[in-house]
Parts: sequence; structure tokens; C-alpha cells
Amino acid sequence: MWGLKNGALAGFAAAAFLAGSVAHGADQAAEQPANQPFAYIELDVPYVQTPDAVVARMLELADVQPSDFVYDLGSGDGRIAIAAVRDRKAKGAFGVEIDPKLVDEAGANARRQGVSDRVKFDVQDLFTTDFSRATVVTMYLLPDVNLKLRPTLLDMPAGTRVVSHQFDMGDWASDFHERQGRRNLYLWVVPAKLDGKWTLKQAQGDDLVLELDQRYQRFEGVASRGGTRHQIRDGWIRGKEVHFQLYAESGVHHYAGRVEGDTIVPLTGWGGEEGWQARR
Repeated sequence: MWGLKNGALAGFAAAAFLAGSVAHGADQAAEQPANQPFAYIELDVPYVQTPDAVVARMLELADVQPSDFVYDLGSGDGRIAIAAVRDRKAKGAFGVEIDPKLVDEAGANARRQGVSDRVKFDVQDLFTTDFSRATVVTMYLLPDVNLKLRPTLLDMPAGTRVVSHQFDMGDWASDFHERQGRRNLYLWVVPAKLDGKWTLKQAQGDDLVLELDQRYQRFEGVASRGGTRHQIRDGWIRGKEVHFQLYAESGVHHYAGRVEGDTIVPLTGWGGEEGWQARR
């Protein structure tokens, strides 16, 4: 279980935080000054394990592949991290947990399952853990904790998949949501960053300057050439894949591309514009 005193970690609210599970009904702990180091607090609350069927579905939604490295935030008894390697053949997994007893239990479980060479667990502070190595992040946390993690998750490489059991990310809408009985499962694919100016070079015609305004995986903007401005609408991003409509006098033009560094290259087979490229 995970507990934070009020005021600790720059004022994060008290939370019970479980690996593969969530603690319910925890009383807030006594207030602690923000300048004191992070404190481990024992909370007298149960933790509820994530059912194996839900674990399997979370990893399926994330489309975990042998090339993936999975981070499970709040890893509890280790079942999600272990299943990622054992069942989905991920190249590795790492579980972050606040309870040393659960870390020991998870390590023992990994040894029993024969995956301890590729699955590790550690007692760490969730909010300072570096999980930039992850290509998949799984979690079953409280809503306030999800929101605190949101900026870090959005800053991860485009295409990173994030799966949350039960709770969403506020106004960062999920790319996919489904219900498993009374349980909610959410999937996000971290979007590429498109905000700002791009130069669109077309197969025919003059270059256009694109000014894009992005909010999570949606964006809009304008395309200009000289004194002429065209609206860009219906823009969406899934990982590195980008789609948008450009509204011009000649009609509506559909662009589908893939972000590669500071370049967007066209996707083939979408029936839209061809022979174009955009660069920052």
C-alpha cells in the first residue's frame, strides 16, 4: 500500500496506492511539512488484487510485444509485471511499489514463475521514479495520483502505451475505454508533439506554413501562403500517426502522415494527399 502525508512531495494529497490493486477508505495521515523527506506511512487499509483476467486484458489492450519493456506503477504482488514477461513475452518489466513486504513477495513470485532474470521490483517513490525506459506503463492508482502523473506520461516518447485500471486521466481523454463488469479499463497512446510551426512542402504548388495548436491527441490550426490562410481541422494523433483536414478553395484535402523527429512523412494507402512532407 502507498500513503502520502498531506504536504509531502510538494503537497500531494494523501493516497493509498497499490500494485495491481487499489486501496479503499484510507484516512488521511497527519500533516507533514513539505520540506521533510518522503516518509513511508503504514495505512490500515486492505489492498485488492487485480483479477488475472483483468491483468491479461490490460496487457492485451497495450498490445505488449517481445520488444516492449513494461513498467507497472504500484506493482503489489507483481502479477502484472510477471504476466507481461511470462505470457506476452515482453523483454523485461519493472515494478514500482512503496511497500517493502509486497516487493519481497513480488520478487519471490517472479522466481517461482522463472522470470526473475527479466522482472525486477523495487521500493521507490512513484513521483521521482525514472520510467522513461518504458514502452508500456500499467497502473491501478487513485484519481489524484493519475493526474499528478499525467505531465510525466505525456512527456514520454510518442507511441508509449498507458493502461489504467478503473480511473481515467481527467480531460486527457483515453484513446480506448471498455468496461469489464464494474471495472473500467483505459488505454492512451502518448501523442507526438506537433504544437508550433511547420513548413509543408507539396508535390505541386507553393509551400505552406502550418501553425498548429495541440491539446493532447487533438489539434487544429491554420495553413498560410502569402496573405491566404486556410483552416486545419479534425486533426488527431495516435502515437506518431497524424491525420488532419485542410480546408482550401479547391476543396477539403486529407493528410495522413507519420512523425519522424522534426519531419512528418506521408502515409500510403489512405487515399489522401501524396508526395508531401512537413518539417519544423
